[in-house]
Amino acid sequence: MKIAVSTQGDTPESPVDERFGRAKGFLIFDDETNSFTYEDNAQNLSAMQGAGIQSAKRIIDSGATVLITGNVGPKAFATLNSASIEIFCGAAGTVRDAITKYKEGGLSRASNANVEGHW
Repeated sequence: MKIAVSTQGDTPESPVDERFGRAKGFLIFDDETNSFTYEDNAQNLSAMQGAGIQSAKRIIDSGATVLITGNVGPKAFATLNSASIEIFCGAAGTVRDAITKYKEGGLSRASNANVEGHW
């Protein structure tokens, strides 16, 4: 299984980015190999529109089946949900902390977007 986490940096000790669509990047954790890969999201940091959808496509293309983030807007949520990706919002701390909390059942699965678009 692969778990994507929105992040402000490129290491597991980096803080979770509270924004999904305009996150600095994503760390993809592969629990089979216990390894991380970094996906840069710089092209969406200053996008006028479509950042959430483009970021969602990046997550889908990464092969992740779970997304951990702080917040996700309606268009990104719909795109991720249509690809059967489980979304967990409200994460804080480091990427490693968020993954641990997820594995321990400490994060709640989102049933819809938790912020408005262009947040």
